[in-house]
Amino acid sequence: REEAGEIRLFGEPLSWTRRAPLSEVGSMVETPSLYPHLSGRDNLEATRLLLDGETASIDEALALVGLTADAERRVREYSLGMRQRLGIALALMRRPRLLVLDEPTNGLDPAGIVELRALLLRLAGERGITIFLSSHLLSEVEQIASHVGVLHQGQLLFQGTQESLRRRHGDPLAIRCGDARAVCDSLAHLGEQPQLLDEGTVSVPAPRRADHEINRCLIERGHAIHAFGRRPHSLETLFFELTGQEART
Repeated sequence: REEAGEIRLFGEPLSWTRRAPLSEVGSMVETPSLYPHLSGRDNLEATRLLLDGETASIDEALALVGLTADAERRVREYSLGMRQRLGIALALMRRPRLLVLDEPTNGLDPAGIVELRALLLRLAGERGITIFLSSHLLSEVEQIASHVGVLHQGQLLFQGTQESLRRRHGDPLAIRCGDARAVCDSLAHLGEQPQLLDEGTVSVPAPRRADHEINRCLIERGHAIHAFGRRPHSLETLFFELTGQEART
């Protein structure tokens, strides 16, 4: 199939002959390539020499990723989380405007994931660096991304803010009650399409009536309603809705 189009980076066209914008891009693909027998600082020095960068960029990168105190330790002594942070430090050596990361949390324990998440939020918030993150861990993407793109079988199904994605699909109505099956019958009588989640919870994916009207009708019918409100979709749920796939259990 013939493809056509143009890539623009920072407002400039990008091609094999026009690659200048790439000088403002840093990247790390999954596991960073490091010299385990060298210290963290020496790993950065090797990259600095290749880039013909400033010596000050080493201390700056170490400080940004929180490795200043461990700079002289050999990388073989680093934890996996520290190695990931050093890999990001290598990507920051050019003081990039755009940071491209592919599966940066792969293999990290929960503490390492939280640590890396805080680092990425700090780089974006305090340094103004745009971070392009590719990941299958949708729960992590949900916590840090302002904009998301959903790719499926080579097709871009959605691109935009998380808020716009949720508005597009709408949040289901969740009802906690003492008689879920009876509530389902009442909702069906009202023309709704309820789903019984368990003996105490009913979901209405796309209510036809206003929430307050549904609540009033249920109370008037004598149902004991313990909680009533919208339940935001998770990014994982939205992904499956967009792709038409079912979650594997």
